Amino acid sequence: MPLTELEHLLVLADDIEATRDFYCESLGLEVGDRPPLEFPGYWLYVERVPCIHVADRHAFEEHSARLGVPASPSSDAGTGAVDHVAFHADDYDAVVSRLEQRGVARRENTIPGAGIRQVFVEDPNGVKIEINVRR
Repeated sequence: MPLTELEHLLVLADDIEATRDFYCESLGLEVGDRPPLEFPGYWLYVERVPCIHVADRHAFEEHSARLGVPASPSSDAGTGAVDHVAFHADDYDAVVSRLEQRGVARRENTIPGAGIRQVFVEDPNGVKIEINVRR
């Protein structure tokens, strides 16, 4: 199995500060390092793990559309404020090969300066899955 761990949950927010405050104040997460992404947001950590990513809904939707990986709809047809589930994998080529063998459509992206290659797919229910491979 090429997946090795759950990476993070992305929460789309109309008010990123209120969302940050909720997770930090109510649940004890801490704001931590975040790469220079093209949309405002926060990475919230449990110990050293950035497990909740918060993104400005409007800016993230525009960014995702430019990548060709549209944000999940905020209506009842989608997952609401939860945009995707992310996993980490060690072998990018093995992930891509496995998806190709099964005829799974995918989109790919590289985050400049972060050394992360990404693969995006959807499950049969329309849930977006992000797979990150660090170089």
